[in-house]
Parts: sequence; C-alpha cells; structure tokens
Amino acid sequence: MLGKTAGGLYWMARYRERMENMARMIEAGQRIALTRSDDDDEWKSVMQAAGALDGYRAAHDAIAKDAAIDWMLRDRNNPSSVMSALEDARTNAKLVRTAITREVWESINSAWISLKKVLARKVGERDLPEALMMVRQRSSLIRGAMLGTMLRNDIYDFLRIGAYIERADNTARILDVKYYVLLPSSAGVGTSLDNAQWTSILASVSGLGGYRMTYGQQVRAASIAQFLIRDRRMPRSLAFCCDAILENLRYLEKD
Repeated sequence: MLGKTAGGLYWMARYRERMENMARMIEAGQRIALTRSDDDDEWKSVMQAAGALDGYRAAHDAIAKDAAIDWMLRDRNNPSSVMSALEDARTNAKLVRTAITREVWESINSAWISLKKVLARKVGERDLPEALMMVRQRSSLIRGAMLGTMLRNDIYDFLRIGAYIERADNTARILDVKYYVLLPSSAGVGTSLDNAQWTSILASVSGLGGYRMTYGQQVRAASIAQFLIRDRRMPRSLAFCCDAILENLRYLEKD
C-alpha cells in the first residue's frame, strides 16, 4: 500500500471519529452546565479539554456559551469543529476513493450534504439537541458501512487504528473535563453535584447503561474511572481502544 493511501485512510477514520466526539463534548458541556452557575467558565473548560480554546480566543474577545458552541460545532476557522472534521473526512475519502467501498463513500458524502444544510446557519439552543443527535447518527452510519462492507485487510487496519486513537484521545479529554476544572476541591468528592457530573460524563460517552449493568445504580467516582479507563468490555474505554490499536498493528505486522 502506498503511504499516501495509508495516510488518507488513517485520517479519514480519525476525522470521522472526531466529528462525533466533538458533538459528544458539546453534549457533555450542555449537561454539566446545568450543575454550575457560571456557564462561561464551564465552556472555557470544555474548549480547553477539546484543544479548541486558543483558536477561540484568537477569534473572539470574550467567552460566551453561544459563541463557544458555534465555534465547536460549525466554524470553519476551527480545524476541530464538527463541520471541519466532516469536510476533512470527506476530502480524505475522495483521496482514497478506490480503497473504500461504494457504501462507505456514499455514507460520508451523504453525511456531508445533510449536515452542511443543518449547520449552514447558527444553531439555536432549542435545535441543538436534534443537530447533535443527527451528527452522531450520521457518524454511526459511516461506521456501520465500514464494519459491514470493508474487507478485513490492511486498508481496514489503518481505518481502525485511526478511529481508536481518536476515540481514546476523546475519552481522556472527557475525563479531563471532570477532573481539570469541574471539581474545585477534594471536599466535593461524593457530593450530589459530583455524582450529577459523573452521570453526565457517562451519558456523554454512551456508557450510563453499561455502567449500571456492571456496578448498579450507585454512582462512585472510582468505579466510573475503572469503567472508562480499564474495562475492556466498554467500547470507549482507554483499555478497549488500546487493545484494538494493538490488534490491528499486529495484523499489519503479520501481513
């Protein structure tokens, strides 16, 4: 395989995952903002965890909720925004068009056409949940096309490596949101506010149901950390992602 093709596959998968992960990060910010009185400070922490704060500050004079969401969702000047990530995924898909199936290309192109219309204008707070849900659904359709139609060969290996590197990075960043800014002191551990924030974190990675099946209804910080870092059954845990990356690297080495 040409290095250019391998790179296109790798980044196509990373950007597809990033598009979904940025939507999850916005959802986490929305949920956690309900537990805090200072919305602007909350969105500063979310953008910092997402690696988007410096670019935002260069383009805006002050941090405001609506501007922060728009920056993370649809601003082309932010290379990690949902719309920028989708466009970059599509560009890389065009580059490797002959290496992917028709279904994968059509799912990416369809997502780009649909979301371009939805995100053509600033999304209001009332319409934001529906827009974020559409981002996640479109991302899932692309992932489903990859899983259902791609040969399990070196092309597939590079796709999976890119996706799981990006996913592990996002899970670590979402945990950063919780520990870096949200809890002002150790005295808050175990409080109702702490538990509400942890529940929001689990919901943002689609892990609330799986956590309750494993640990029951009681929210414990140590159990959630165990679940999101070390539990190899949880598809967004760091351990699961690292196992997947190593597995596909071994296949590449074998081939």
